[in-house]
Amino acid sequence: MRPSVRKSVFAGIAGLSLAGTVAGCAPTPTQGATPPSAGNSSAGATTATGTSSSLAGSGSVYKDGTYSADGTYVSPNGTETVGVELTLASGTVTAVNITQHPSNPNTRKFQGEFAGGIASQVVGKSIDALKVSKVAGSSLTSGGFNQAVEKIKSEAQ
Repeated sequence: MRPSVRKSVFAGIAGLSLAGTVAGCAPTPTQGATPPSAGNSSAGATTATGTSSSLAGSGSVYKDGTYSADGTYVSPNGTETVGVELTLASGTVTAVNITQHPSNPNTRKFQGEFAGGIASQVVGKSIDALKVSKVAGSSLTSGGFNQAVEKIKSEAQ
């Protein structure tokens, strides 16, 4: 391969890599915009106990237990899915688990970083106060997380 062609190929690859990285970190106006009733049938929920609690001042009542749902978001590589499992006690998140559903290496990287940093952002907080934006360098995964949280809220009531 001629040196000028090689430079062009490397410049093109570097440009695409940079564009993908920047797009992966940029917020989109549709993050979290899909309501829980949008017809995504991938959400599942399981109640561990039958007790319920009321959050002071919010009027919301959530049943204690462990709930799970999938949320979707759009990345430069297409639509991605992230699984969220929350354990609630008195309307407060006591545990979180992320199930990764990567479709490519970039998604695997960002969902992995998100999964590694989300607990410090949500454990100990009221489920009504959850709205994450960027976690451990991953901003798009948050849209899927927030969508799943909305589904979990409706299931836990």
